[in-house]
Amino acid sequence: MFVQGPVPGFRLFLVLLVSAALVVADARFDKLSSVRSTIATGLAPVYWLGNAPYEFSDWVAGLFVNKQDLQEENEDLRARLLILERRALKYAALASENNELRRLMNSSEVLDDRVIVGEVVGVSPDPFSHEIIINKGRRDGVKPGQAILDAHGLMGQVVQSSQLTSRVLLVSDSSHAVPVEVVRNGLRAILLGTGDSDTLDLVHVPDTADIREGDLLVSSGLGGRFPRGYPVAEVSRITMEPGEPFVSIEATPKAQLNQSRLVLVVFPPEGKSAGDQVAESASGAGTEQGGQD
Repeated sequence: MFVQGPVPGFRLFLVLLVSAALVVADARFDKLSSVRSTIATGLAPVYWLGNAPYEFSDWVAGLFVNKQDLQEENEDLRARLLILERRALKYAALASENNELRRLMNSSEVLDDRVIVGEVVGVSPDPFSHEIIINKGRRDGVKPGQAILDAHGLMGQVVQSSQLTSRVLLVSDSSHAVPVEVVRNGLRAILLGTGDSDTLDLVHVPDTADIREGDLLVSSGLGGRFPRGYPVAEVSRITMEPGEPFVSIEATPKAQLNQSRLVLVVFPPEGKSAGDQVAESASGAGTEQGGQD
């Protein structure tokens, strides 16, 4: 004689009843938290093994990063760094000036000159001409007269631009001159190129002028060619000749004229052309001279 087991419907009823009891016990009395914790701990290796193929594929992909992507990312980071270093130079120059000079300066304009990053693609083969070629031209809005900087200071100015490139005359060229002022006291003078990339001459400085070795020379903005406040050179040697009304002063360029590859092309403020700046500067110089007279 055989005893007939529970019918399938009864088994299903028991499963549902037990499930309902467990749900109520967990929801109302929080009796199964330890059980869930134990199960989750036991399943952790399963989760890790399930995710292992994706982690391995990402790791392998990281070993074979495209070289071109890395180069592009590196160039982008270097360009950003150059812009930040340029701004740091301007802030340092402003911080060194006294209150009177800062009142004469339009801070927002000085610190926010519009610039683009260019690259040096050629150097003049003429040993007596200090010129470089950059990969920015008329299609980028570059025009003759615009200032060129590197991460350390003023390099020169654009003297000729084509559609794709521009020719830049460096501050060390013997035909180049920059109006500068001493940061420490605002003394103005003219800095001339000597044909030596490591030496510049500060001319027409009276023997009674307050100038010292180590003084920082920044662009004064007079003449409207160069923006005001950019580091140009540092006084390296002062020689006084008996009976001479002017002192002989040598300065070392702040820009790395023979080393920098990335440069900044500085644009005049919006709404002003280079000609406008020259006219304004000439007007300001005339007013100042009239006041002194």
